[in-house]
Parts: sequence; structure tokens; C-alpha cells
Amino acid sequence: MIEILTATENELPIVQRIANETWPDTFGSILSKAQIVYMIDQMYNLDSLAEQIHKKGHVFLLAKMGAEHVGYVSYELNHKSAAKTKIHKLYLLPSAQGQGIGKQLIWAVADIAKRNGSHALSLNVNRHNPAVQFYQKMGFAKIAEEKIPIGHGYWMDDVVMEMPLSSLSIEVV
Repeated sequence: MIEILTATENELPIVQRIANETWPDTFGSILSKAQIVYMIDQMYNLDSLAEQIHKKGHVFLLAKMGAEHVGYVSYELNHKSAAKTKIHKLYLLPSAQGQGIGKQLIWAVADIAKRNGSHALSLNVNRHNPAVQFYQKMGFAKIAEEKIPIGHGYWMDDVVMEMPLSSLSIEVV
């Protein structure tokens, strides 16, 4: 059974640990080792994670299976002042993949988004990441492509995906 909890700032080291364990497996065949190290250092140092929460309005949800935290998702309501919720990060330990946990995290965010007046979920994903197919099966559609410079000559080469919330049968209470 999976428990989904809102992360506190004290739990950010858990997010950091999962990223460190997940990224080499997720991106090892897509990005150089140097770029993976650079991106983890930029996005997952504890100061950056705290800034994402306190200055950027990101919320982290942790997925817990038994006593072990196995994944996380971060989202932002009303991204760019639109009635959209942006999923910024979604990662699961390799041992936890394929068990429906990613779906549960997305549905948890979709439920929160709907209750807060969002009309859609959006996200960016590396165009070469097999997760593109996962998101398509979840109901996301490609709406754009972006190349975002992130420093040191590195780029995020992404597709932008969106899923309307109006068609979902999530009961809002």
C-alpha cells in the first residue's frame, strides 16, 4: 500500500536521496554523466529545494511504501498565473517503477489541482525519456517542444505535455 504525504522542509534530504539514486538510471543513456551531476547539483542541493518551496511555490509529495520513501512529485498551482498546475518533477526509485506509484502521484496532484480550480496539468519531459509514453498513456498530449539553456553549455531538450482535468472523473470534495 502506498501512502502519499506532503513533504516538509525537514524531508527535503529524502527528495535529494531519491534524485541521486534515480537520475543516473533515468538519464544515463540520454545525458552525459557530467550533465547529470551538474543538474542534480543545481536542482537538488538543499538550498535549491528550499527555494523551490518558499520562493517558487512548489509543493513536494512523497510516496511511501511501508517504511521506505520510494518517490516524489513536485507541483505548482496556477503556474504562470494560469488555471494550470505544473508538475515540475516526478521520480521513483528504479525498484518502485512499474507498480502504479507514478499514476497514484499524478492522480494525487490532479485531485489537488481540480480542487484548486486548475483546468489542466502540464509538464516538461526530456524528448528521449521513455516516460513520454507513460505520460501519453496517462492522458497527456504533446503541445510544444522547448530547448532550455541551463548553464555550462547544457540544455534541457524537452517536450511540453498537457492533460485537461475536465475529462477526469476525480471526485472533488
